[in-house]
Amino acid sequence: MQGGDFKSDVRIDGKVVIITGANTGIGKETAIDLARRGGKIYIACRDPVRGVEALKEIQDKSESTNVHFLQLDLAQMESIRQFSKKFHAAESQLHILINNAGVMACPRSTTRDGFELQIGTNHLGHFLLTNLMMDLLQQSAPARVITVSSLYHRFGFINKTDLNSEKHYWRWLAYAQSKLANILFARELAKRLEGSDITSNALHPGCVNTELTRNLDWFSRFFVRPCKMFIFKSPSSGALTQIRLAIDPELENVTGKYFADCKEKTPSRRALDDETAEWLWQTSEEWTGISIPNTVA
Repeated sequence: MQGGDFKSDVRIDGKVVIITGANTGIGKETAIDLARRGGKIYIACRDPVRGVEALKEIQDKSESTNVHFLQLDLAQMESIRQFSKKFHAAESQLHILINNAGVMACPRSTTRDGFELQIGTNHLGHFLLTNLMMDLLQQSAPARVITVSSLYHRFGFINKTDLNSEKHYWRWLAYAQSKLANILFARELAKRLEGSDITSNALHPGCVNTELTRNLDWFSRFFVRPCKMFIFKSPSSGALTQIRLAIDPELENVTGKYFADCKEKTPSRRALDDETAEWLWQTSEEWTGISIPNTVA
């Protein structure tokens, strides 16, 4: 039930890591693991109180004081830009960026900037963050960008006429669209970073017993609860795939791929649509107000 395994004694001393949403679930487990390996870890979380609480727990469990907290709200473009300014002031390098945070199956609501919450947080927030960090990733190469998607991407499609779900909204379809967007983004980023010594991959962590199900209605939670107890992965098992993508020397030159259970897998046909990936990139540039060259050398 716990999926694939990854065991390694690889150290990452001196490497700087950002993990979004690391105050809970697989993000927190990843932070603990990478801190134990000697990394300088920045946990980027929306809630300052929970972020500081998680910071202390990660430091205690990893026995590392080289773990830091910076506030980041992926549902607010100004917060992402402020995070970037603070991080650039503190660091001149970034070796590993793990786009881990996410929301799932929310009642329809919007971000501060008017985007549907799931496409806004899961995709657009990480799109902007990654591109604002690109200069540091380039300076630190070899570097890695890891984006957490979901098996549920297989039920999604990119609605080019209603990407923001303004004409019609169903929470699970919007979630699937955002998770499909994660893979398309990771693949398009890999294409644009070809020859740069920066890799970009996406992953499905598995069905993990985390707080991600907090937005489900009571009926859904009733049926999910026994699955979480007996079928879902533990957060530590769920973190293994992104840990492997972050540190495994065997994956140093692997890019533009999709992983699950610590192994490379084939995503859905829609996730391999290069034309849609390029359209989504261009649309994301317009919506986030950032312009990126077609190639990064």
